Amino acid sequence: MYTNICKHCRKVFKSRVKQYTCGACENTDNLFFDAIYNYLKKYPNSNAIQISEALGISSYAVIHYMSEGRLSVSRGRFEKL
Repeated sequence: MYTNICKHCRKVFKSRVKQYTCGACENTDNLFFDAIYNYLKKYPNSNAIQISEALGISSYAVIHYMSEGRLSVSRGRFEKL
């Protein structure tokens, strides 16, 4: 059993696998990820700050999706803040 902390509401919860969101925040997390993914399809060379300003999502959240492995860099390099 893993003891996890939700990245949105900071609630502590237990699960069998490592997770970053609790069950209550999972829908919100998927909506944020889908918005970022669709934005990157339209503007592929955007950085975290541009995505943050366009979508109203924290730039740290965008970087966190990259560290989770859900987003990846296709070419070049990605500068952290």
